[in-house]
Amino acid sequence: MKKLQRTIDHEVDFAGVGINSGEQATITIRPAEPNTGITFVRTDLPGRPEVPAKIENAGTRPFRTSLVKDGVEVQMVEHLMAAFAGMNIHNAIVEINAPEVPCGDGSAAVFCEMLKNAGAVEQPHPRPQCTVTDPICVRDGDASITAIPGEEGITIAYTLSYPSSAIPSQHFQISLNGANFGAEIAPARTFVLASQVEELQLRGMGRGATHDNMLVVDEGGVVDNELRFADEFARHKVLDVVGDLYLLGAQLNAYIVAVKSGHALNRKLVEQLRRTMEEERGTRNVETFDIREILQILPHRHPFLFVDRVLELEGDRRAVGIKNLTFNEPFFQGHWPGQPVMPGVLQIEAMAQLAGFLLLRKYDVGKKLAYLFSLDKVKLRRPVVPGDRLLLEAESVRFRHRIAHIVTKASVDGEITAEAEIKFMIVDAT
Repeated sequence: MKKLQRTIDHEVDFAGVGINSGEQATITIRPAEPNTGITFVRTDLPGRPEVPAKIENAGTRPFRTSLVKDGVEVQMVEHLMAAFAGMNIHNAIVEINAPEVPCGDGSAAVFCEMLKNAGAVEQPHPRPQCTVTDPICVRDGDASITAIPGEEGITIAYTLSYPSSAIPSQHFQISLNGANFGAEIAPARTFVLASQVEELQLRGMGRGATHDNMLVVDEGGVVDNELRFADEFARHKVLDVVGDLYLLGAQLNAYIVAVKSGHALNRKLVEQLRRTMEEERGTRNVETFDIREILQILPHRHPFLFVDRVLELEGDRRAVGIKNLTFNEPFFQGHWPGQPVMPGVLQIEAMAQLAGFLLLRKYDVGKKLAYLFSLDKVKLRRPVVPGDRLLLEAESVRFRHRIAHIVTKASVDGEITAEAEIKFMIVDAT
């Protein structure tokens, strides 16, 4: 049984200080359509630019995870991303009016509480899966993080070993089940050695840090604070791994073994996992749909439905479908009946319908329609006749402000029959 996507039921917000910038920030988390993923919106910048929480947008800031797209950045996203992962929220819009997510108490607990208060809504769309079948390991010196085949879901084992006796070596392992994250991982707070504080501040970090939002550790132990767990340091490292892995944009099924890994190494593993997903999309990361499922998404009906089956669907990025053509098609009876040929405009219609399926999968059934907005670079290259199997392909180029730009083509036996660039406007069905 496919696991379905979820979003929140209603919006929630939180205000606080950025632990590095020291700037006040407010985040508002809103529900989002299926296949949106987690998307940050910088409301303090002109045009409210969006930064999707995807591994391809991961920045290179030290000691934290940031997201960057077209020069727009959001920093310190890992604790919030971990909360989304732990609470099984797959689609959400995070509006933020500053460059850094507020830190709360340095853990993910406040974000889990927010999402709990927001409630959850199941969406009728399956969650993309990434199942590890062969070990994947990335290393940097004596630090490493490895993904190996495991049971369904994710198990993380983390070994922490610092070069200072102030933080003892620790090991923690957990199999996340959707219920234990809030109690076992979310409360674990970020930490720093007292000997590192001055250097980090000289590098522009920790301007908003206090003993209330960060554990400071010296040779005598935690300064002006108390541990929530004896192994809180290792648990927080697991929290960071959970948040960084959520940039994959899919449910990971694997056993993760991490030794002294940090954000940079975690992200390298996610990059490797993403490449593996793309290479294996034909067997694991691609959805297929039969005619009954197509009828639930597209408003078209016989004799004007020109997609019989969707062979491949990669999120909202690419779709491949087919139309099997028999002599009984109504248009063959009247279009050159002595030498039946599929009208070129109907090839374009078939490509447009597949593109519409690709777009409408983002929304709840029956809520939106994809209206054809414009056609460009249309070419009809060869006839399509009874008995042909028309292979349709659609790939999303751009989707902004409800205008979608899709590149499409049709082929028979590997030979292109038609191609076009199509723009759609997404409107309410009512």
